[in-house]
Amino acid sequence: MYTRTFLPIDFSITDWASIQPFYDELLNRKITSLELLKQFLIDWSEVEGALQEDAGWRYIHTSLNTVDEAAKARYAYFITEIEPYLAPVTDALNKKASLAKEVDKLRQEPQFDIFFKKIENSLRCYRKENIPIHTEIQLNTTKYGVITAAMTIEIEGKELTLQQAAAQLESTDRSFRQAVYEKINQRRLQDKENLDILYSTLVQQRHQLALNAGFKNFRDYAFVAMNRFDYNPASCFSFHAAIKEEVVPLLNQLTAERKKQLGVDRLRPFDFAVDPHGRMPLRPFSDEKELITKTITVFERLAPFLADCLRTMEKMGHLDLASRKGKAPGGYNYPLDETGVPFIFMNAASTFRDLITMFHEGGHAVHSFLVHDLLLNDFKHCPSEIAELASMSMELLTMSHWDVFFTDPASLNRAKKEHLISMVSCLTWIATIDAFQHWVYENPYHTVAERREHWRRIFREFSDDITDWSGYEEFQDHLWQKQLHLFEVPFYYIEYAIAQLGAIGVWKNAQENPQKALDNYLSALKLGYTASMSTVYQTAGVCFDFSQAYIRSLVQFLRKAYMEW
Repeated sequence: MYTRTFLPIDFSITDWASIQPFYDELLNRKITSLELLKQFLIDWSEVEGALQEDAGWRYIHTSLNTVDEAAKARYAYFITEIEPYLAPVTDALNKKASLAKEVDKLRQEPQFDIFFKKIENSLRCYRKENIPIHTEIQLNTTKYGVITAAMTIEIEGKELTLQQAAAQLESTDRSFRQAVYEKINQRRLQDKENLDILYSTLVQQRHQLALNAGFKNFRDYAFVAMNRFDYNPASCFSFHAAIKEEVVPLLNQLTAERKKQLGVDRLRPFDFAVDPHGRMPLRPFSDEKELITKTITVFERLAPFLADCLRTMEKMGHLDLASRKGKAPGGYNYPLDETGVPFIFMNAASTFRDLITMFHEGGHAVHSFLVHDLLLNDFKHCPSEIAELASMSMELLTMSHWDVFFTDPASLNRAKKEHLISMVSCLTWIATIDAFQHWVYENPYHTVAERREHWRRIFREFSDDITDWSGYEEFQDHLWQKQLHLFEVPFYYIEYAIAQLGAIGVWKNAQENPQKALDNYLSALKLGYTASMSTVYQTAGVCFDFSQAYIRSLVQFLRKAYMEW
């Protein structure tokens, strides 16, 4: 458990005035030695940790119940009445730290060199005139969750969230799942104009941020703000090309096989969740309690420490996994910096995908525990390329213990195949979304019609050529609106693909030496962000590489694994 040394133990944040004296003390502190510089950074980190945990709980409560007006007000208060004061004082502290006499000595330690590179990027991106724009953006992004959380449909007399309804697409009754698919997408289309307007507003606000900071566009601004030291936009374009050349052909092969197994003349968009052999949907757990209990068992088999992490979270009430009306969509692991015990939020509806989400967020949670004792709060906050390596590797490392959920060997192999197929389709979808974002922000003054036209082009480039979308063109045109990242965390998506490639490498190593692969994985996670991305990946025993040749080698491995099941 974290112990405060700078802030009072019983201190709680009520408003900016309550926290300002501690920032004033930091700003006025004299730094005359290397030891004092380190202590300055430690104390600053403590204040940041308290603020981030406070903000975290405010956000968590808004997503647990999107109609809780009091929770929304508390979160909005933080955004409008605390964060605007935080930005300029953080900029001043960044300048103070970067100008300290002992900085060059401290930067000889790799973790501090990364830390100060991030400060340099923050100084480059910060502009006082952007503070109100950031506030407006944050308030607008919460609108996406409110809009999508209100989306429900009725199936057989029951009102279901879209997440719950999606589970019905696994039905072996084709006419039924077609009806469900159409209901889901018709419901999405009811808000298409609202979401178009919201997205256009966010694009313009983000573009203005970039212009104010001296960047050509928001994409270039985002790459600096997100501290992407290890790759650039050109690397992303190379990744897109490699996915088209190496992964789309495998997607076509798997899709053609699905069509043949289903025995249909035309494979339709509603034919992808159902088992192609007509078996009933996989239901690995019945409720939230069973999901938690069995996941702990799987983690225990891998390493007792992993299971202890989830037990601690369960005991502290840091798991909210079941889908319900009014709950925000999606899932996340929210790190809570002071306590070191994160919070997992999910919308489980007893599907196989929910199980994968549990393993995924469980990987993030384990990562939070492993980095908790690092010296600075900043060291605990990894770039997504590292964070998602933690989560996606966990999905695959647990695979050898999925018999806890699937006692029947046939169901077990079926689950493994389904996950492999989802990884392939996920890589192509990530490339689609990432390529779309690059176009959107390179062309910020586009019209809605132009955006739709370019979405169609990009979608087709990374999709299979088997699926028949006739009659569903409007659904296809608005598929991008279901991707939360586009609205809430722009450019935070290609990291999933980079990490997925790394995770496949970790899994590949586990086929040869399971214990060594797990040990390397945990050693990498313990580093937090005290080393470069490439060093973290190397510690995990894999390459930080998304070249065509490397992707080809991983695709060959996946194809072989699929055939063996």
